[in-house]
Amino acid sequence: MHRAVEQGNFCLFLQAIAPAGNCNGQVTHYEILLRLEEDGKTTSPVEFIPAAERFGLMPVIDRWVVQNALALIGQQDPEGRNTYAINLSGLTLTDETFLDFLLGELNASGVSPSCLCFELTETSAIANFEEAILFIDTMREKGCRFALDDFGVGMSSLTYLKRLPVDFVKIDGSFVLGMLNDDSDRLTVEMINKIAHLSGKKTIAEFVETPELLEALRTMAVDYVQGYAIGRPEPFVPSEALRRRFASKAVFPDVVTISPEKTPGNNREKVRGGEGWRAAKVFLKTP
Repeated sequence: MHRAVEQGNFCLFLQAIAPAGNCNGQVTHYEILLRLEEDGKTTSPVEFIPAAERFGLMPVIDRWVVQNALALIGQQDPEGRNTYAINLSGLTLTDETFLDFLLGELNASGVSPSCLCFELTETSAIANFEEAILFIDTMREKGCRFALDDFGVGMSSLTYLKRLPVDFVKIDGSFVLGMLNDDSDRLTVEMINKIAHLSGKKTIAEFVETPELLEALRTMAVDYVQGYAIGRPEPFVPSEALRRRFASKAVFPDVVTISPEKTPGNNREKVRGGEGWRAAKVFLKTP
């Protein structure tokens, strides 16, 4: 894991997030997804994220994600026409230097804050509630938006929803995948959608993999959808000039040390695709 971090063996993909009522229109919202590539082998985040958390590497990787994402967005979408969602880990929320780092990188990049949406899992947001509130409030003042990811796994979080000033609630894909065959999953999706709307937040359903799921979510008035029925992840590829820039200098910031007692015990990352849980969330690669 340390070698992968030092060598930057990550690759960046984008996956579309489309309005449920108009999936065939122009997409302007994407989530940044990740795969790890080493020795010709592609490794799922299910395999390497736990190791990154165990060794306290997530804040380092998240910084690299921000640094590279801003460079790519600035090059390929300088007018800020699209929204790009970047996942942040619970460990990063406890890093007291990350907010200043992010503000500095954002200012230097020239990227409009309004085209960024940061995704926090409900588990990490609740486990680090005060840090999450400070981070969200500061970045929302700059124009960034926020999504609460994997919502519904910890149902105790319903009591926190009104207090978390997020713009989107992402309905956990495990409920979406089962909702056509399981009444409890369907009711859970309906409940989350209604509560989010009552709280003034838009909803995004994850893992929408069939036309039947898409139609059911439209009927429920879910706002946005994401999954293979909408579009598969596509490479977010830099130009040759940006490749040379990345190759000419190290892009990893200094290593950040996180004390073990601040490590959330149940933070998780998952992505559904193809025949199983596989590559996809959070980071990117120096090509």
